[in-house]
Amino acid sequence: MQYSEIMVRHGELSTKGKNRMRFINKLKSNIQDVLSPFPQVTVRSDRDRTHVYLNGADYQPVVEALKLVFGIQALSPVYKVEKNVEVLKSSVQEIMQSLYKEGMTFKISSKRSDHQFELDSRDLNLTLGNAVFDVLPHIKAQMKQPDVNLQVEIRDEAAYLSYENIKGAGGLPVGTSGKGMLMLSGGIDSPVAGYLALKRGVDIEAVHFASPPYTSPGALKKAKDLTRRLTRFGGNIQFIEVPFTEIQEEIKEKAPEAYLMTLTRRFMMRITDAIRQSRNGLVIINGESLGQVASQTLESMQAINAVTSTPIIRPVVTMDKLEIIDIAEKINTFDISIQPFEDCCTIFAPDRPKTNPKIKNVEQYEKRFDIEGLVQRAVAGIIVSEITPVDDSDAIEELIEDIL
Repeated sequence: MQYSEIMVRHGELSTKGKNRMRFINKLKSNIQDVLSPFPQVTVRSDRDRTHVYLNGADYQPVVEALKLVFGIQALSPVYKVEKNVEVLKSSVQEIMQSLYKEGMTFKISSKRSDHQFELDSRDLNLTLGNAVFDVLPHIKAQMKQPDVNLQVEIRDEAAYLSYENIKGAGGLPVGTSGKGMLMLSGGIDSPVAGYLALKRGVDIEAVHFASPPYTSPGALKKAKDLTRRLTRFGGNIQFIEVPFTEIQEEIKEKAPEAYLMTLTRRFMMRITDAIRQSRNGLVIINGESLGQVASQTLESMQAINAVTSTPIIRPVVTMDKLEIIDIAEKINTFDISIQPFEDCCTIFAPDRPKTNPKIKNVEQYEKRFDIEGLVQRAVAGIIVSEITPVDDSDAIEELIEDIL
């Protein structure tokens, strides 16, 4: 027997009342994006669950991909069989014989949504349970916490059998909590921050600052690869490349070395906020962790934040480095993040950055710059591309290997 579909159960979405279908439809769209490497797979959703029809696809990589998608509470591979008592009996016998180990306990849990079917749920449980005893006389029935709970559902079009209940990622479907701009460097922290925002339903757009020739094509590819890893949790992500060379050269030339990082981060924040406004984002998200580096003290954060009134979300702010690395390894971004390509925050990093920058000093230094012109030119020069789970056949094979 081959699985015909993966049945997806909705987690927190059951509590969403009148908005429930909006959440479910977004989850369906996200699942379709994430499963784009499997073109034969189709998706249908209703109020209670989402059905992922395999149409001949190998179920295992599809299950592994679905396990990462936020908004899914649990999922079960399902067999589709003819809605006939004798067929059901033989199918249940085949499944249980393939699973049986000495001392195993089982239970049949039937649900009949087609009330025209000849047996009700109770009679179906009894009939199918007896069929199992006919071929496995030593197996034991157990109603509470059996080793195998074989679920049988009689729908209008067919009967469906399942016994696996695989835990999903939980959280909310990406895109149901509004849009945020993720300041994505090439480091370890910002992809983790993006992952945590995705978990609570935020639709992120990745804003990456590039300063060629000081930053290399490898650094840009690294940022896009990190973004591609994040698409596995909720679908396609817009990647926004910001030209930053002119601004960094100006800062290097006109500002004291100790304030280079503060001024750089303030420009980045202004540009990200302008992009957010033009693209209808609600918040800015970054990977700052309190006290991890000199530019991430409370005083520095205050000085950098002063350029905008937009909320800044810092999902990893209270985590230490090892905690962040644990998550990065779990979500498979760590190996990319440690590739040796410098980003904008490191190329001109001073040996002794100011850990307690004074806003009045920063504002005084900024009088040396045409802030409005620099920001406008950077925003005008952005390059927007859509990052998908895969972009070619080689990437499809690589993704499936990665998933498994």
